[in-house]
Amino acid sequence: MSLTLEQVRRIARLARVEISDAEAENTLVHLNRIFSLIEEMQAVDTSGVEPMAHAQDLPQRLREDVVDETNRRERYQAVAPEIEAGLYLVPKVIE
Repeated sequence: MSLTLEQVRRIARLARVEISDAEAENTLVHLNRIFSLIEEMQAVDTSGVEPMAHAQDLPQRLREDVVDETNRRERYQAVAPEIEAGLYLVPKVIE
């Protein structure tokens, strides 16, 4: 797939981007290179290759899940206008 100069201008107009003729031609070259690369990648036979979530199969380093703050719920809710069962009560805004 490749774009024409008119298609690049139309895309720019739809995106509300003002580009000069030189910029449109430069963009055309770049976009066509991108589409060419995509076509090459799609031509590669990937049957039998299991999809991966990441390019490298490395374990994620995790930190210990340790509580480092005290529970201040009662102190925060002491200044709330209304609470019930540990929840803040707010006015209904959607009917």
